[in-house]
Formats: sequence, structure tokens, C-alpha cells
Amino acid sequence: MSSQIYKNQLKQEIEHVNRVLLKYLPQKEGLQKRIFDAMEYSCMAGGKRLRPIIMQETFRICGGNGDIIEAFMVAMEMIHTYSLVHDDLPCMDNDEYRRGKKTTWSVYGYDFGVLCGDALINQAFETVSGVFLQPCDPLRVGRAINILAKKAGVYGMLGGQVVDVWLTDKPMSPEQLDFIYRLKTGALIEASMMIGAVLAGADDSTIALAEDIAAKVGMAFQIRDDILDLTSTTEVLGKPVLSDEKNNKSTYVRLYGFEKAQRDVEELMQEAEKMLEELPGDTGFLRYIFQLLVKREK
Repeated sequence: MSSQIYKNQLKQEIEHVNRVLLKYLPQKEGLQKRIFDAMEYSCMAGGKRLRPIIMQETFRICGGNGDIIEAFMVAMEMIHTYSLVHDDLPCMDNDEYRRGKKTTWSVYGYDFGVLCGDALINQAFETVSGVFLQPCDPLRVGRAINILAKKAGVYGMLGGQVVDVWLTDKPMSPEQLDFIYRLKTGALIEASMMIGAVLAGADDSTIALAEDIAAKVGMAFQIRDDILDLTSTTEVLGKPVLSDEKNNKSTYVRLYGFEKAQRDVEELMQEAEKMLEELPGDTGFLRYIFQLLVKREK
């Protein structure tokens, strides 16, 4: 299938995710309206929506059908957004721009930046727990929620952020950097594929395969992010460049050099694409999405 067809499909999927997000976000009314404004501003400030799209496509590839996946797609994007909102805070990266727009805290204030992230993660789990109120397979839904919680928490994304903050300004070993990248960046991509497979009724070996594929893609994605932080511009990237250098963070490029970083991105993607062939359905669109993740310019 041509890349133009996939490009059109991606555009439609992004529009679909945006519509579903707006459906699940709270109505902007009541005394807490300001936090609802901040939640919508954060979630609708752009973004490729690739994690929920990866989840939906894995669900389809593994034979899933129906709209049960939508609540989990929304929750994934809310959790991803909350992580960005908190990552931009003055106590973290202190960034005022993301995706070419003012960050949440710089629009609504430091206090509401913290509260907005808190609100989004709570809204995410309120959304997925509501699936139990619908006709569903409770074991699949329960397992999917458990994966989402674990991959977002101290054994996943949050754990990676904890170690990243702890080791800022400290020497970092390759093992420590790998740990941070696997958790901080890779965990939500892993959760996206795993949840799609679980809700489709895939067996344990397929779920484990999905996790392994996503782990490689997540690592390649983060290395690419390190490269862009050094080579791109604020106008193209949509956020400040040289942020890692400003915050004195260890990165893959710093540890291994620019050329090895580029080679390793290619090798990781080749391995992931080879493993994709073991999944049961047509993986062409998923392969296209993965290429977008690691060849992006912003």
C-alpha cells in the first residue's frame, strides 16, 4: 500500500482520536471550570496521537472489533499528556513551549500545571474503569487496566522519570540510561500495544511479542529525540532545543556519540519491523506509524 494511503489513514485516525477525546473530557462548566479548561487546552494542543493509534491498530491486527478500545485510547492520551504537562514544569524541565504553543503551566500558572496533570491521570482511570459498566469481558478489561497502571506508574513511566530526575547532574552508566529510556519513554508505547492485544483476546505469547516490539520502538524514539534536541531548531521542533544540555542531562548521544546514536536507531527499527512479521494481521499501517516515530523532525 502506498505511503499516501497510509498518510490519509493517519489523518483520519488523528481526527477520530480528537473527537473521542473531546467526548470524554469534562464539560467546561461549574466552579472547577478553570481546571477543565486547562485539561482541554493540554489535550488538544496538538500531538500526533500515535500511542492511541498504535493501540487501536494492534487491537485490529490481533482480531479485535467494537468500540471498547476507545476508552483506553483516550486514557492513554490523557496519561501521556499529563506526563508532558508535569515534565514542562519549572521544577522539571522548565519549558515554556511545546508543539509550538505555550505550555500549560505558562498559560494557567504553576499551581494549575500541577493540578492539571493530577486531574488528567485521575480522569484517565475514571474513563477506563467505566468500561466495567458496559457489556465487556471483565478479565480482559481488568488486565488492560492493570497494564495501564503499571506502565504509567513507578515500574513504568513515572519510575523512569524518578531516576532521570535523581541522576540529573550525576554521572550515568549505560545501564542506568537504558533503564530510564525503557521506562520513561518506552513504557507507554509498550502499554499501547499490549492493551490492544489483550482487549482483542490475543494469547500470552502475542502480548509478550507486542511488548518486545514496542520496547525497541520506544528506545529508538527516545534516541531520535536526543538527536533532534541537538540538531533541530525551536521553530521546527516546536519546543526549546538544547534542553538536555541546559539541564545537564546525560543522553544517548552524549554517552555514545552522534554516529552510533543514528546507527542504533536504524538497527532497533529493523529488529522491530522484523518482529512485526510475527503478528497475525496486516501490519503495514503500524510499520508506517513506527517509521514516523523515529524519522520525525519535530
